Amino acid sequence: MATLGERIQSADWKKEKHVPVIECPDTVTAGQAFEVKCSIGKEIAHPNTTEHHISWIQLFFQPEGDKFSYEVGRFEFSAHGEAVAGANQGPVYTDPVVAVAMKVNKAGTLHALSFCNIHGLWESAKDVKLA
Repeated sequence: MATLGERIQSADWKKEKHVPVIECPDTVTAGQAFEVKCSIGKEIAHPNTTEHHISWIQLFFQPEGDKFSYEVGRFEFSAHGEAVAGANQGPVYTDPVVAVAMKVNKAGTLHALSFCNIHGLWESAKDVKLA
């Protein structure tokens, strides 16, 4: 039986529309807040329809040398054009883009996980160093 980890896909976000893009400073100051932006489809737009959409993005921080990761946040995108009138007839669409302010006291790696309702789980990572 395959593990969940074996089902998580990754690729270069410049070539694959499902991969979460993590944008933040490469180097931050310990204990000082910085902004992290996660998005899907930065270079290649991902569909945002009732039938095909990104449902959520989850962000984790893995401190350098620590055994466990810490969840920074989970962000759900609930509106994809659903309506009583039919698919893609609704007045609201949420784009898979989030920004969060966070602080760290160790260098480490940010990990983003996203879920496409058709193509499954996708991941990416970005190292964060301390000044």
